[in-house]
Order: sequence, then structure tokens, then C-alpha cells
Amino acid sequence: MATQSEKAEAFRQLHHQPRPLILPNAWDVPSARSFEEAGFPAVATSSAGLMVSHGYRDGQEMPRKEFLRATGAIAKALDVPLSADIVAGYGRGSAGVAATVRQIIDVGAVGINLEDVDPGRGTLVPVAAQVRKIKKVREVAVAAGVPIVINARTDAFRHAAGEAPARLEEAIRRAVRYRDAGADCLYPMGVTDGPSIETFVRAVEFPTNVMVRKGLPPLAELERIGVKRISFGPSASYATMGLLRRIGEEVLNRGSFDLLVDGAISFDELNRLAVPRGSAPAP
Repeated sequence: MATQSEKAEAFRQLHHQPRPLILPNAWDVPSARSFEEAGFPAVATSSAGLMVSHGYRDGQEMPRKEFLRATGAIAKALDVPLSADIVAGYGRGSAGVAATVRQIIDVGAVGINLEDVDPGRGTLVPVAAQVRKIKKVREVAVAAGVPIVINARTDAFRHAAGEAPARLEEAIRRAVRYRDAGADCLYPMGVTDGPSIETFVRAVEFPTNVMVRKGLPPLAELERIGVKRISFGPSASYATMGLLRRIGEEVLNRGSFDLLVDGAISFDELNRLAVPRGSAPAP
């Protein structure tokens, strides 16, 4: 079995392949194991999916200890690398973020998604402060001997002042600073149209992550543009909740169980998803 350091390096290399890394975002052990069994080479967590599944809104309402426990359970269940969405790092300053990252490494993750918006205020963190956080994360990773992959997310396109061109320019400016601070991948949250994505990719000349959402160009176009990572974000949890809603409506309004049973996995398959691949089930 690969060591945590080897998993981190393997995950990094997935960002430098000819074809983009398709990265599914899970919210619990069964969803993560399902993605692994489907053949994805790595899995990430969705902060929204994971936190809401535990009864908290997305952000940092979920206590850090509970968040770490849930993330660790997913990491333990997987053979493939796991990247954890740590939102804003559970700390306003670099010291708080560093403490979170040390613990994230301890529970088995080999990558993080770190955003530059304050979840409590909904405003952008100053660039210099975010740069300090990224540098500190890199120091923590070096000290731990786990070359953790930093996906530096900027929400400038959503929260910066001005019209779309000015906000895109600010996203690029921030992303370049994060790249130079030690990030491994850049994530311009909210940029979904092809021309803007291409402008961003050409400007930063660095692995770029986009998230699946309505309006995103098809995979072939994203590959042509040079995008290196395409993450599901909370889309899979949205789709799952949408299916549950349709199941309820079908049963109550039509008296049919088709959606509930068609395509469903079995009891044995469900139980198997709790057991890491290659492990023996409990007697």
C-alpha cells in the first residue's frame, strides 16, 4: 500500500497529465467508496455536501473536531488519494490554518482546497493574508513529510468590485500571488464560460481547476483550453438529493416505486462500501 507521502505525490502528478483530472467530491464514506469503485484515481470532499450531511450549513459552522473526524473516516476508507475541502482553513490567521492542516494530514488527507473568502463575513480575505496562509501550509507539509497538494481557490470573480472583466482580472491577480506562494493548482470559483476560463488559464500558466455546473463547456473544450482539473464540487450531492426528492414525489403522488428500486444497489453492496477495498469484512 502506498504511503501518505507517495499518495500526495501521485495526486500532484495527476495535475500534470495530458488529459484533465476529473475529481469527484464525496460527502461520506459510501459516496467516496462509490467514486473509488467507479475508477476515479482520486477523490475530494465537498464542504457543502459533507457539512450539510452532518446537519450544518456550508462554511465553518461545523466544529473543527467533528469535521476532522468525518474527513478522517473517508480517508481511512479509501486506497486512492483524498483531498479535503477545508473551506477558509478554520482560522482567520495563518497559525489557525496551519493547525487545521496539521490535523488534516494526521487524519490521512493528501490535498486541501483553501478559499480566500471569509465564510462569516462573505468578503474576500486580503491577498497578503492569504499568501501568508498558503506559505504556512507549505511549511507544515514540508515539516510533516507529506507534500500536500494545495488547491488555492479565489472567490474574486464572485466578490470583488466591478463588472465581470474587472473581477476576472482580480481573480487572475490573486491567483498569480497564490501560485508564487506555493499553491499547486488554482481555482477561480464562479468562472464558468469558455472565454473567461481560457483567459485565466493563459494568464496564470499553471494547473487550473474548474467546477462542474450549468454552463460549463464540455470536457473536450476544457481540455483544449488547458484546464487540468475538473471537480464535481457539491454537484453529486445536489443530484442525489434531487433523486431523493423525485422518489418521494413519485411514491406520494403516483403510488409508484420505480425510482426507488430501479438502479438501486443491494444490501450487500451497501455494506461493502463501508469496508476499504482489499479489507476483510467483519464476521
